Amino acid sequence: MLNSEKKYCNSLTEYSRRITNQVRIGDLYMGSDYPIRVQSMTTIDTMDTIGSVEQTIRMIESGCELVRITAPSVKEAQNLENIKNELRRRGYKTPLVADIHFTPNAAELAARIVEKVRINPGNYADKKRFETIDYTEESYRVELDRIRERFLPLIKICKEYGTAMRIGTNHGSLSDRILSRYGDTPLGMVESALEFLRICEDENYFNIVISMKSSNPQVMVQAYRLLAHRLEQEKLKPYPLHLGVTEAGEGEDGRIKSAMGIGTLLEDGLGDTVRVSLTEDPEFEAPVAKSLIDRYLNRNIQSNNGFNNNNFELKTTNPFAYQRRETIEVGNFGGLNVPRVIADYSQIDVTDHEDLRSIGHFYLPLPDKWRMNDLGADYVFSGKKPIPFMLPNGLKEILDYESWLLQDDKQNKLPLFSVEEFFNPAKQNHSTINFITITIDDLTPVFIDFIKKHTNAVLVVEAKSKTPMIELRSIYFNLLTYYIKNPVVLRMQYGDISKIDFQLGVFTLFSATDCGGVLIEGFGDGILLDLPILESKLDSLERLKIHNSTSFGILQAARTRMSKTEYISCPSCGRTLFDLQETTAMIRKRTDHLKGVKIGIMGCIVNGPGEMADADYGYVGIGKDKIALYRGQTVVKKSVHANNAVDELMELIKEDGRWFEQEILEYETL
Repeated sequence: MLNSEKKYCNSLTEYSRRITNQVRIGDLYMGSDYPIRVQSMTTIDTMDTIGSVEQTIRMIESGCELVRITAPSVKEAQNLENIKNELRRRGYKTPLVADIHFTPNAAELAARIVEKVRINPGNYADKKRFETIDYTEESYRVELDRIRERFLPLIKICKEYGTAMRIGTNHGSLSDRILSRYGDTPLGMVESALEFLRICEDENYFNIVISMKSSNPQVMVQAYRLLAHRLEQEKLKPYPLHLGVTEAGEGEDGRIKSAMGIGTLLEDGLGDTVRVSLTEDPEFEAPVAKSLIDRYLNRNIQSNNGFNNNNFELKTTNPFAYQRRETIEVGNFGGLNVPRVIADYSQIDVTDHEDLRSIGHFYLPLPDKWRMNDLGADYVFSGKKPIPFMLPNGLKEILDYESWLLQDDKQNKLPLFSVEEFFNPAKQNHSTINFITITIDDLTPVFIDFIKKHTNAVLVVEAKSKTPMIELRSIYFNLLTYYIKNPVVLRMQYGDISKIDFQLGVFTLFSATDCGGVLIEGFGDGILLDLPILESKLDSLERLKIHNSTSFGILQAARTRMSKTEYISCPSCGRTLFDLQETTAMIRKRTDHLKGVKIGIMGCIVNGPGEMADADYGYVGIGKDKIALYRGQTVVKKSVHANNAVDELMELIKEDGRWFEQEILEYETL
């Protein structure tokens, strides 16, 4: 368990949903007494009534239980009435949420029309000037009084009309006041919401949901945990939580970041509604959210597969900040090394150089050389099927111990032991690195004493239960408690995922939750995603390519290993001032070879500069087809026409010496 200074959930080692207030949103209820709700946000211009209605219907039919619509000014807020009336005329009663930034008067109007309003505490009563201000206690109190005066009218309207509210903090749009006092931190995000929440409680208004969104899953998880902790610490009501990773992006990367943030918190028992933010049409977001939520439908506090131990007093870990577990260095695992990717070939008969293409290693007949791309795996696990040729690019092969014993080259090939095999005094060891498969059941006093004496061993931890992330966390806590410092490889199996669910991305979502959840807590020095038995070698190699890409994507989203260009890309909404999906695809096509470069692509100024806080470059809409280009958080080019903005961004990267031409290799044209 966590001590009282760190407690944020009911349990760290068993699933138990946090008990919350129940909030009414029209005819829909939200909170711990009800299912976790699915929602999303329209991308159509709010003034396009029929377009908004038809997109809303598509979202409802895809699984949305609430639909959010932007209201950047009074005219859009007023048009919410036309949208709502048309939906009701067509027989749809799904609650609508008005999304408000900068404009309290629009919020006050919308609160009379729709069932819920979302306000951003970073810009509801503040204008962003990017100033650092040295506040005294008195001057800060004056600022809070000003916020109260500006916020009270909305509270009164919400109470009168029975309108719910979300106080939705965004990491990217904290006020200058908050940044000056608390910095760009999870604490600043939490305090931003609590300033407004305390005013609501003073006015006996409690129909509230809270969110803490960031494009960085690590920051997002820390902020929600700290919020839950602070609500309890200050004896405030346990409000429902709206979960989301903002600006997650598109495709596999967007799903990995979303699953890592949202799934980790769901494992904690936190979360009462989910919005997955993808740079795709909003009707594609709800099925992803539902896949994450459905995993917890049958979870209960009584069933935890026998590995529960809730007696850990973890004074060495901080759930509100990242700290990597301290490990010894074994080979290139642990210590200061980045986590390693192991590709599973144990179900594949490797016969040709081409079989390694799936994991980023390419043989070029001319000039008879090997090349590796940015997603080149570090190790292959061949099990009982040794690879018949010398491996390239420093790639190492791991075999089951019995198969390793039969190899002539026992130095460049590495053994994987069972615990029983490793305990055998007659065993042969590799001189520098040995892998040992363990589960939670193997952590006996005898094993703990034994493993501490073997500084050339890497633990390959397997989660066998139906709650793998909690099981991995339990192993992590045991290793901390007993001061075991051997590196750890996270080995996951998802053989029970159907072919259809795999195609729908369930494997990506589950592995990002299970592995990502412990990686952002500092646990894990490598990752091995097992390959299931498939019908053909071709199917296996295609699946392995996805496993390999997912492994690197998980490490990148957890900020533990940067292996490719990172994109911070918002979901489009009615505020977007250019074609976000097309532009994002165009920028990715031209820059996805720039390893380690971070590019923010923002539809409008609301979250732009702040959410891109750790981006190297930014592309932000500031007017109709007008783009501002950023270097870090500094505007370097204003009002660039959208037709030229992507080219201008490329030139900016070149000016900084971070551009290189993408090399066209023979394997890309084969």
